Amino acid sequence: MPRPFHLAFHVHDLDEARAFYGGVLGCAEGRASESWVDFDFFGHQLSLHRGIPFATADTGKVGEARVPMPHFGVILDRAGFQALAERLRGAGTRFIIEPHLRFAGEPGEQWTMFFADPSGNPIEVKGYDDDAGIFAR
Repeated sequence: MPRPFHLAFHVHDLDEARAFYGGVLGCAEGRASESWVDFDFFGHQLSLHRGIPFATADTGKVGEARVPMPHFGVILDRAGFQALAERLRGAGTRFIIEPHLRFAGEPGEQWTMFFADPSGNPIEVKGYDDDAGIFAR
């Protein structure tokens, strides 16, 4: 099994971040200080530091969709993807790209959705029926 990744980035407000990553996404909070907080992001370590978030632009092109760059995310199985999509809808999350099936019937068929945290950091979540599709060509 691969080792977890670590990603550190800025957020405007740690309390807002706690409400979103902990409350909405359901990520367990780890260590923290007055200027940063760690979260278990689906088995990976996010370190959110108070500061100015990175600039993004809709410069990525996947199929016909423009996607925000840079972005980060996680790959779930289809059931986990659907459950998270419903959780986000229930929390009133505004989607950048609504949950939908992409590349239907092609190698790499996947469910995808894009949304942003309260600081505007874009997140993509993908869902696969079969993990073999993750790197399919």
